[in-house]
Amino acid sequence: MKKPVITVIGSLNMDLVTVTKRVPEQGETVLGEKFHLIPGGKGANQAVAAARLGAEVHMIGAVGSDTFGEVLKRQLDNEGIFIDGVKPVTDVETGTAMITVSDGDNRIIVVPGANYALQPEYLEQHEAVIAKSDICLLQLEIPLAVVERAVALAKKHGVFVILNPAPAQPLPPALLEQIDLVTPNEHECGIIFPEQDREKWAAKLVVTEGARGVSITKNGKQMIVPGFRVPVVDTTGAGDTFNGALAVALSKGMELEEACRFGNAAAALSVTKLGAQGGMPTEKEVIQLLEAAKGEGL
Repeated sequence: MKKPVITVIGSLNMDLVTVTKRVPEQGETVLGEKFHLIPGGKGANQAVAAARLGAEVHMIGAVGSDTFGEVLKRQLDNEGIFIDGVKPVTDVETGTAMITVSDGDNRIIVVPGANYALQPEYLEQHEAVIAKSDICLLQLEIPLAVVERAVALAKKHGVFVILNPAPAQPLPPALLEQIDLVTPNEHECGIIFPEQDREKWAAKLVVTEGARGVSITKNGKQMIVPGFRVPVVDTTGAGDTFNGALAVALSKGMELEEACRFGNAAAALSVTKLGAQGGMPTEKEVIQLLEAAKGEGL
């Protein structure tokens, strides 16, 4: 079977991860337990998730001309991801994310850096890559103007578009009209879609709800595709894993409900290890979890 072709247009960050027993209060200093430098960024994370699940992945984004940028590009290359579209910029540093992990949960501060140096016209150089894709996967850690141009190019060539709207911001109705699926979490959904608007866009919405699973609309009715119970080590990157897995599953022809279940299984496996990309599973591991759950009647 032909590999799914997925183009991810989005952010690349270096994650600076501190593990601590508890998060300090305002003005307080506490001792942490561990510190890690881990390749991340929502775009890169989703690219890695899709690649590990068997897709041919092309990454389009920007990094600084610095050590972090070289490390991030090398990491993607090691995952078999095509990085011709990753542009080094000289006048700004590579994006970073400061992540504090405590009691299995996380708090994150993102400094966009080079990610915000990405310009809409840069996408024109990679239109051929977008055109041959089964799915174009986007997030909001890059300028909205780039997202809008990416969507326009994808739809010009009939490419299915998934937008993971994080971090959340109001989105123009004209943009939402062109996007095939929007995948906010519960918090993001509340920011982007006022209650009166949610019904209008319901057919496009896949709302992630943590361990509970995801909410979708099927045959005009809202339903929950349940998640999987696993021991949680670090939730960083769970949503990115879900989005990468959802793109792979849909590009392989799965219906939305089945694709969400596949995504839920991948996300569940991802939280059992430290780091956004560290726990991202292979296709074999996801299938094993799905078959085990099926055997238990779940």
